Amino acid sequence: MREGSKNKLRRTSEKKCLHGHGRSHIAPEISSSPLELVERNSWENFPSELLLDIIQRLEATQTLWPARRDVVACASVCRSWRETTKEVVRTPEQRGLITFPISLKQPGPRDSLIQCFIKRDRVTSTYSLYLGLSPALSEDVSKLLLAAKKIRKATSTDFRISLATNDFSQSNHAYIGKLRSNFLGSKFSIYDSQRPCDHAIRSNGQSHRKRNYNVATISYELNVLRTKGPRKMLCTMNSIPTSAVQGGGIAPTVATFGNFLNEQCSPLSVSKGKNLVKFGSNSLTEPLEPVHDTRDPLILKNKAPRWHEQLQCWCLNFKGRVTVASVKNFQLVAAIEPCQNVPAAEQEKVMLQFGKIGKDIFTMDYRYPLSAFQAFAICLSSFDTKPVCE
Repeated sequence: MREGSKNKLRRTSEKKCLHGHGRSHIAPEISSSPLELVERNSWENFPSELLLDIIQRLEATQTLWPARRDVVACASVCRSWRETTKEVVRTPEQRGLITFPISLKQPGPRDSLIQCFIKRDRVTSTYSLYLGLSPALSEDVSKLLLAAKKIRKATSTDFRISLATNDFSQSNHAYIGKLRSNFLGSKFSIYDSQRPCDHAIRSNGQSHRKRNYNVATISYELNVLRTKGPRKMLCTMNSIPTSAVQGGGIAPTVATFGNFLNEQCSPLSVSKGKNLVKFGSNSLTEPLEPVHDTRDPLILKNKAPRWHEQLQCWCLNFKGRVTVASVKNFQLVAAIEPCQNVPAAEQEKVMLQFGKIGKDIFTMDYRYPLSAFQAFAICLSSFDTKPVCE
């Protein structure tokens, strides 16, 4: 009886050691079972030629969500599958497709628009960006890309942008940036949670913590006289040079969400088309880091609408993508000086268009050199109250 009590006490003590919550407790290392090791090795040793053929076929055929999840699944099997998938999958600029989360930070295609729509929830002050034509046309094939939450402060308003719809904390790994307005709602700053590519290249190899880097500013023209008319806006893209829209120009393209010691940022990564399914787990701090403007930053302006006499309103040709008149509707084109040698066709290209199609439903279409993150942040500025701009 006494021996049985001792054994029971010993087992209880061992269980406490294993499941204790104290930081000083050391748990035994749990090794993989032989079956798991064999299964892992079998995937790692899959014939490379056959694997490449499989992923290439998936990449070519599974172009729409949710079927495109199969491509993402291939990158999650093991290291060799991930590396092969990275070699096959191209950036949105090259392929016009959004595959991995990092695609949201990469420039869109040059010759077409990536079509998305935004849903606004007035109750929760949240905004959700989906890949697709519209809720009615996309049905179940629309893919949630980003979400934002409007947070009012005493002297400004923040729109925190996240990969998750239920957590907008800046300490969460899903947080990727934010939009901040001034008190009047006439000027906005876009902050990226990771260092822009060109500045990462110039770094001296020292450790960088994730912060909020000012990558763009949006200015709405003040309307002191309260005259009727469309809004006028300018977007200065501090992280994109004007040369990106010149002949042979390349926009900086981030390759991974990884920490900045291992971050791969280079215009060359566009040609390599490498993506990495990885998120940095570094905590984000509140201080806002200024980004020294590119020597010749790209400036976008809203395309001037024309006055329609019969309809008695200002009109823009959205090619059927916008159906409801709204002061929020806009199209952005490059604001180019004659000395910058940008082709006329490039100057007329609409790089971002945004407009209303229903109650709390808006379309957002973007192209190179903007990314989905940058385009979404610019569109969010249209939702903020601007008493001195209208």
